[in-house]
Amino acid sequence: MNDTTDIAEEPHDQITRLETRIEELADAVERCRKIGLFANVVLIGGLLWLVAGVLGYASFTPAMFGAITAVLGGLVLKGSNDSTMRQTQAALETAEASRTELIGALNLRTVSDAPQTPRWLH
Repeated sequence: MNDTTDIAEEPHDQITRLETRIEELADAVERCRKIGLFANVVLIGGLLWLVAGVLGYASFTPAMFGAITAVLGGLVLKGSNDSTMRQTQAALETAEASRTELIGALNLRTVSDAPQTPRWLH
């Protein structure tokens, strides 16, 4: 059933709708991967700057507060992004399973199951 009407939705329409949703979720997962990479770069950069400051290679200047902010911001972004990515991946897997189930229910024939044309028609 469609959420907006009481008319049963055709399996082909449901599959089309699910494929659109799967593409959207796959794009969201890819964005999460990119954000995760950015969070790791920020986190590592902040940590390296802090270590350089502790070891005396960099002076303790306002830039150190930036390094601390980068570490904390990277941790928060990474944690939030990881949670979002897990939820999005779960939704993607559910949508793919639903699509597979709908396709399996269609009873499609394979090419080898198709009726054979007589040789004289070739």
